[in-house]
Amino acid sequence: MRFAAAGHNVFIGSRAHERAVAAAEEATIALGETASAGTIVGHLNTDACKMGEVVIFSVPYAGQVDTLEVIRPHITGKIVVNVIAPLKFSNGQAFAAPPFEGSAAEEAARLCPDARWVAGFHTLPAGELKNPNTNLEADALICGDDDEAKTVVLELANEMKGLRGMDAGRLSSARYLEGTTALLINMNKLHKMHFSVRITGV
Repeated sequence: MRFAAAGHNVFIGSRAHERAVAAAEEATIALGETASAGTIVGHLNTDACKMGEVVIFSVPYAGQVDTLEVIRPHITGKIVVNVIAPLKFSNGQAFAAPPFEGSAAEEAARLCPDARWVAGFHTLPAGELKNPNTNLEADALICGDDDEAKTVVLELANEMKGLRGMDAGRLSSARYLEGTTALLINMNKLHKMHFSVRITGV
């Protein structure tokens, strides 16, 4: 919704076409009459990847490998933003559960090296993102080894209301962003708030 509100056409992908269509319809309704909004349309994962210039890769971590196997031919040469945070839960607490490579983003880059991988958006509250009219007042921490791809994603972040894109370094920094997700989930539960991250001094 945030990307559509900024005027971009969005293609939502799913393994089931009907689920993608339903999600797109729900998002379009929530977007409302936002001026100059782009369209939101549902497709199969493969078709959404074919049509999108930038791919936002957002699946449960358990489905990362299988999903990449399906979409790999369709993301070659494209900027792909991995927003996945591998987590485990125990006694009501969230814990980071990074893979051997150190992060979901680094694992994805190893599995699909022909895509232009960037990682980010892990520290933003999902509930706030779902309301395109909310001023986030937060930073989107973005990391990656492809400077041009990272710049594109930082510019996209800056188009969202109240959001500021912040360069967080190389793709190896994704392990820290993904781990911060667990921290914020626990803080949200403790304080009954929706926390995000803001970098000061810049």
